[in-house]
Amino acid sequence: MDSSSPSNKHKHLEFVQTAVNRMAGNLFLLKGWSITLIAALFALAAKDANQFYVLIAYFPLFIFWSLDGYFLSQERKFRALYDHVRTLNESDIDFSMDTRPFSKEPRNTWSGAMFSKTLVIYYAGLAVVMLVLMYLVR
Repeated sequence: MDSSSPSNKHKHLEFVQTAVNRMAGNLFLLKGWSITLIAALFALAAKDANQFYVLIAYFPLFIFWSLDGYFLSQERKFRALYDHVRTLNESDIDFSMDTRPFSKEPRNTWSGAMFSKTLVIYYAGLAVVMLVLMYLVR
């Protein structure tokens, strides 16, 4: 093999890291969209003095929380795959992107990710802010 070409392991790790970066980007976008949509619903509630919009705002909160949990669980599985690949010998590299072997770990499950500290703090905090704003909009 040419010494200037990257090893199979290095290339495989790059593939996995690209997937991790994509999941992290999705997490960032979801948080931005959740704030935007909820703020828009609160603006409608304040403008029309209609409490119904405030109650509707809880629906996207739970939808975005679920999606965030899904993408975080996927990111965690790819991080576990990355850790696995980095320990393989060069001859064992098969370029597999299968994360199923890492799905059983509790923190990598969808529910495990949804109830991670970071997501609970963010979305529960957002729900509390929504409750306070709902009280103030009255």
